[in-house]
Amino acid sequence: MNIPLSSYPRIVIIGGGFGGISLAKKLSKKEVQVVLIDKNNYHTFQPLLYQVSTGGLEPDSIAYPLRKVLIGYDNFYFRLAEVENIDPFSKKINTSIGELNYDYLVVATGSETNFFGNKEIEQNAMSMKSIPQSLNLRSLILENFEQALLTDDYHERDALMNFVIVGGGPTGVELAGALAEIKKGILPKDYPDLDTRRAQINIVQGGDCLLPGFSAQASKKAEDFLEKLGVQVWKGVRVTGYNGKTVTTKTELKFEAATVVWAAGVKGAGIKGLEGEGVIAGGNRLNVNEFNQVIGYPEIFAIGDIACMTTKENPYGHPMVAQPAIQQGKLLGQNLTKLLEHKPMEPFVYNDKGSMATVGRNKAVCDIKGYRFQGVFAWFVWMFVHLFFLIGFRNRMVVFVNWVYNYIRFDREARLIIRPFKRDYSQFKD
Repeated sequence: MNIPLSSYPRIVIIGGGFGGISLAKKLSKKEVQVVLIDKNNYHTFQPLLYQVSTGGLEPDSIAYPLRKVLIGYDNFYFRLAEVENIDPFSKKINTSIGELNYDYLVVATGSETNFFGNKEIEQNAMSMKSIPQSLNLRSLILENFEQALLTDDYHERDALMNFVIVGGGPTGVELAGALAEIKKGILPKDYPDLDTRRAQINIVQGGDCLLPGFSAQASKKAEDFLEKLGVQVWKGVRVTGYNGKTVTTKTELKFEAATVVWAAGVKGAGIKGLEGEGVIAGGNRLNVNEFNQVIGYPEIFAIGDIACMTTKENPYGHPMVAQPAIQQGKLLGQNLTKLLEHKPMEPFVYNDKGSMATVGRNKAVCDIKGYRFQGVFAWFVWMFVHLFFLIGFRNRMVVFVNWVYNYIRFDREARLIIRPFKRDYSQFKD
């Protein structure tokens, strides 16, 4: 990999997400050599991926070059590669561009969509965990409306304009709200020769409420917001299959839909090589102790979504969102310095700053530090927090200007099919 030899200890970080970046910044002025490895050369601000999918933002406004994050830091190196496996006994990793030894390894690979072993759904439904996936979804949505213009069959046309979102968490709720606003304010102008009133947005939740993990008040309010926008909310319904045309459930309920988005769960994006009793937790996460050390591997740490640190407050590990990753990355930067200085490390204690989700224009729900509020004020708080955590001044300004423009004009300018997502429409002619 052409990483120079150094008298400093080498710390290898796999993954340039929230956790990996927080850790890298914390180590910037320490006497260590840091190598950051990622399969992309950019950091993705995942909470706004749904706005890329629905044409509200262009992808470059929520992405930031990883090399620019590390610019000006001494003894920092970035390599564009995919890690294939870890060899903990030789203390090295094998990647698509070669192997690299480490003194300490930090796994911050994040999460990926969990289809719970259902291969049919995995093959035919859309995911939204990366920028390429979001661009595919954006193209598919627009292509389906273009195809709806070309058919005289009502059933085929309805299926092409039918959206099914599986999963009632923040991702599903925010995407459903965005699609409902597109149906209301944009589709009639873009497709005046198409009866877009027949377009349907369905959100299907296996549990008995939307936004599990939020307060009951926030969950109920989010459902009310969605229903006022025209979204059909189906609770207590488990999806069992999707063959590219028909969504089947455990009940008699079925959907004929050309667009199905799977937002029903995530799992850790694991790497081969870490094995042993008690290493892998539920959801393909790595069991770690209170210092984020992987069980059985004292030189290997895991932070963020891939790490499962069980506590009394979080018996199944911390929530797989940005805040635990950011906080663990910052603390691990301090702990690695203490470890090198032979000082005792500090255990991680999660500071839950709350949860929030937007449900469209002027609508959001927030549960922050015991305060629960919904509506316009919650929407402004949601916007401020997301702007604050975006990386890069340019990205903040671009997103802010886009939001202001979209709000005033009630429009989404990025309705572009840049990279077509080809699918077979012949089955909808049945």
